[in-house]
Amino acid sequence: MPARLPASTDFPLNVHVTIVPPPPTSPRPTNVLLLLHGLGDTSDPFTNLGKQLNLPETVCISVQGLNPLPFDLGGFHWGDDITFDQPSGQMGFDAGFEKSVRIIGTDIIEQTLVNKCGYTGQAIMMIGFGQGGMAALAATLSTNEEFGGVISIGGPLPHSIASKHGINTPSLILGGSSNTMITRTALERLRSVFKSVEYSKWQRSGDGMPRNYDEMLPIMRFLARRLRSRQGVPDDSMEIG
Repeated sequence: MPARLPASTDFPLNVHVTIVPPPPTSPRPTNVLLLLHGLGDTSDPFTNLGKQLNLPETVCISVQGLNPLPFDLGGFHWGDDITFDQPSGQMGFDAGFEKSVRIIGTDIIEQTLVNKCGYTGQAIMMIGFGQGGMAALAATLSTNEEFGGVISIGGPLPHSIASKHGINTPSLILGGSSNTMITRTALERLRSVFKSVEYSKWQRSGDGMPRNYDEMLPIMRFLARRLRSRQGVPDDSMEIG
């Protein structure tokens, strides 16, 4: 039977999600896109992103970071701890992802989306920004499941995560041409882990979110290739393979 639209009550009480259903004219959802915000943000901007994407047959689920920032700074993060880079003094991105990996990989994907709602691994995709992209990549490595795809904007594979090899989930990595977390070394490590790594380098400094059509185009093309459709397929049909 086809998968059903998730409800907020399907998810654990300690997980804050915002669900953006497919467009009203679209058939029931065939795909899930998990959206993971960056360090110090909330789920709200990525909820808006899910609405703007307006993807057919796709439910977008914006997940909020599991831990609030200290000192009443506002916003949330994905790390097991808070670390500070030297000598900049800024909060570090790679602060351990054991809890996030467990929540995303087991509680959200396996127990909720797969077991409760009926989605297959290949129907589930993730997109994350900065530390959220690192969490998405780490969650992909935490399971033997092949997902539909993972997109990381300015987030490398965390060093705190043990590397695997031959991961089948296709990946898209994006970042700036300078002052970027997506260094040559980071790309080499990703390519040693994932069988398929696409890389899009923006012609600007920094790893911010896409600012224009040209920067967004690689993401839309990746999604268009990876998202599935059941339009015209009977509800009682069975997927094979």
